[in-house]
Amino acid sequence: MLKKLFILSLISIAILVSGAAYLVQQPIVLAEGESSLIIEVNKGQNLSQLAYAWEKQGWLPSAKVLLIQARLFDSARKIKPGEFEIPANATSFEILTRLTKGSSKRYKVSFIEGTRLKDALIRLQQAPKLIQDVQPLTSAKVQTLLGLESLAEGWVYPDTYVYQAGDSVSSILKQAHQRMKSVLAEEWEIYLAQIAQKKIEKLPYRSAYEALVMASIVEKETGQVSERPEIAGVFVRRLQKNMRLETDPTVIYGLGEAYKGNLRKKHLRDRSNPYNTYRNKGLPPTPIALAGRAAINATLNPASSKNLYFVAKGDGSHYFSASLAEHNRAVRKYQIFRRSKEYRSAPATN
Repeated sequence: MLKKLFILSLISIAILVSGAAYLVQQPIVLAEGESSLIIEVNKGQNLSQLAYAWEKQGWLPSAKVLLIQARLFDSARKIKPGEFEIPANATSFEILTRLTKGSSKRYKVSFIEGTRLKDALIRLQQAPKLIQDVQPLTSAKVQTLLGLESLAEGWVYPDTYVYQAGDSVSSILKQAHQRMKSVLAEEWEIYLAQIAQKKIEKLPYRSAYEALVMASIVEKETGQVSERPEIAGVFVRRLQKNMRLETDPTVIYGLGEAYKGNLRKKHLRDRSNPYNTYRNKGLPPTPIALAGRAAINATLNPASSKNLYFVAKGDGSHYFSASLAEHNRAVRKYQIFRRSKEYRSAPATN
């Protein structure tokens, strides 16, 4: 009798083990033709709730099996927030592995060199799966978020930032701000070292921030990397000679929403616009755009020449002049192309 009970016990155990093994090896159930499934785990979500929700959705064979495995391997507390791609035929164990060790789906948001902070904020507003935790998303709010004394314009670095579902707008802004501070500090430190070593002459900047302001102007004036040092050189020499910078992009920036696409003489004569470099000497009060490392580097390493003027040639490049007479001749020559459909003051973009 005992022998029979023992044999029955062994059979029962074998059946249970086989059943458990079968459940453990059961793959997820996807609709016909689907090769994978994207699942989203938000911060603070409980694995138990998620598992039963997945089972109810019909693609997870057994929530209990997944939770038992999670307990055995202490995985429940290790799952990470984000979006995860689960391939067809994945088992419960493979799901747990992806939730705890695998990389979640990544997204990208890009800030473009030469654009304004408001353009970057629009991109952040439109970025998918990003928590909009800065409301309203304005320059003033960003200034407060980053702890800046002056306007936030120019203080985020133009680059592509990678994030995952559940990340926040504030985290990307802080990352971009830290990147800008680091790049500017690095370039400024190199500049100061060159002065100390008497390799270069001191430039008319009282601080790294003033160099950033100049870099933003250089960024707006040309999209050609090769021209940036020459453009910077023209503006540096103008400052050194106490000349006005006389650059359209600063005036346009100061006009804000009042600018309707046509810069008029009344705009250039308006002294009340602090960004009007046709009437106010020196640099404008803040950057006017997002400047990249190349523009910052050019600003701190301007080309050496006698040029004080430049005019757009219409093909995306500029003609540089050392005298006003030469500049006026160049303006008359290249103004003709303004009537042509092929004329452009900056390089064509795709």
